[in-house]
This record gives sequence, C-alpha cells and structure tokens, in this order.
Amino acid sequence: MNTKAWTMALLTVLIWGTTFAAIRVSLHGGYEAGHLVLVRYLIASALFLLYALWPGVRFRLPHRKDLPKIFGLSLIGISVYHIGITFGEQTISAGTAGMLIGSAPIFTAIIAMLVLKERPGTAGWLGLVTGFIGILLIMFGTEGGAFSLEWGAILVLISALAASIFFVFQKGLLTRYTSIELTAYFTWAGTIPFFLFAPGVADSISAATAEANWAALYVGIFPAAIGYALWATALSAGNAGSVASVLYLEPAVAVFTAWLLLGEWPTALSVTGGIIALFGVLLVNSFGPKRKEQRVQEEWSHQNS
Repeated sequence: MNTKAWTMALLTVLIWGTTFAAIRVSLHGGYEAGHLVLVRYLIASALFLLYALWPGVRFRLPHRKDLPKIFGLSLIGISVYHIGITFGEQTISAGTAGMLIGSAPIFTAIIAMLVLKERPGTAGWLGLVTGFIGILLIMFGTEGGAFSLEWGAILVLISALAASIFFVFQKGLLTRYTSIELTAYFTWAGTIPFFLFAPGVADSISAATAEANWAALYVGIFPAAIGYALWATALSAGNAGSVASVLYLEPAVAVFTAWLLLGEWPTALSVTGGIIALFGVLLVNSFGPKRKEQRVQEEWSHQNS
C-alpha cells in the first residue's frame, strides 16, 4: 500500500474509532437516537453542498445509470449502518460497538462465498468459525457481566454487515467519480430516510447539554463527512484489501476513546470475544477467498450493466 493510501486510511480509522464514544456522549446528553442521526447527517450534507457550490470547484452530477447503485449503497451503507449503530449504542458501550463493527471482514468473506460461490479452504473456514465465536462472545458479554444478549448488539452487528456490503461494492464507482463526489452522493441519498426522525428534533437540540451538541457537531463534520471522504480517497489510491487491513485498529481506538471520555470499559467476556474475532478476521483475510472484493465488484457490475 502506498503512503497516500496508508495515511488516508489511518486518519479515517482514527476518526471513525472516536465516533462510538462521541455518539454515547450525545445520547447521554439528551439526544434521542433518531434525532442524533438526522442532525449529524444534515451537517454532513450541508458541508458537501457547500463544497459542491463553492466557486471554482468542478463537481459533477452522477450518471443516470449509476443512480440505482448509488441509492442502494446509500441506503445500506449510510442509512441502515448509522441507524443500527446509533440505536444500538443506547444499550451497549462504545467499545463493544467498536469491536462488533471490527467483525465486518468476516461478512466480506461470506459475500464472496454467497455471490461468487467461492470456498475459503480449511484455514478460511477456521477463520470464519473463529470469528463468529468471537462475535457471539462480544454480543453476550453485556455490561452487567451476565451472559445475556442485548438488542443493541444485534443492531450493531447488522451495521457491520451493512458496512461490509457498502465497502465491497463501492469501489467500482470510484473509477468514474472522485472520492469527494461519490461521498457526497452517498451522504445526500443516505440522509433522506433520516427525515423520518424529524419530528421533535428542535426540542432535542435545545434540551441537550452543550457537551452533547458539540459531540453531535463533531460526528457530523468528522466521521460523517471528512471520514468517508478520506476513506474513499484511500480506496481509490490503493488496493482495497490492503486498505481494509487498517480497519483492524478501529476497535482498539474505540475502546481507548470510550475509556478516556466516558470511563467505559467492555466486560472481560467482550474483550476476549474481540480478540478471538480479530484472530478470525486475520485468518479469513490471509487464507480466505482470493481477490474476493474485485470479483464481487465484477459480478455486481455485470448484473447491473
């Protein structure tokens, strides 16, 4: 991976890793989950609109043939993902959410198996099984220490699946659009479903603490806008598999930030599950289906051409 791709990917992971704690700060400070999702993406959408209209900036509209794919990926990678994360963090800690999102490469391998009919080999199968054992331990390692399942963990796991689909299938679009253009399209389209949460949003903002509003502003500017633009730039500048490997750092950043800002620390069971899931991810990425992302994208392009 070249220096530009590595730097962009690392900055993205550092920004995204702090998102989980910032969301919890806003939720604890008075925001309803739906209101927070809407506010942060209104901020992000406004920033991209400002950029697109800025004098001297050449910003193209998407081709008509790409609109179904853009809207589909926006619904999955923006709408579903952020609803799952934000509502999920009402019942699980920021660090636990970060570790569950770190399991996304497991789902990437499954996409390759289902769409391309690939088989990952013995070591790849071992990685998948190991990864799912780790995921189960994270999900059942609740904050109270009891072996029980929180609905928030299920929502965040759905977000991990959504993220995997989103990142696998978006790279083909980066050959036709700049990273900023594509991120803007995804942001604008993905924001539309969030207007379902519009009723009462003004009251939520006015009743929230200053700390919660600053956190909402942060997640709107950095993770929602700048983070996605940096990640799209990294994908366009480097190999998707190598770039995605930097995501291994995200759970660690999430756990550390949650401890630093909120005093939260996942249970021993969740941490153990996180380590096991990471080991599974490493096995899958090392010995799973080769070039799965490239071939999935080709299959997707063929079906939608």
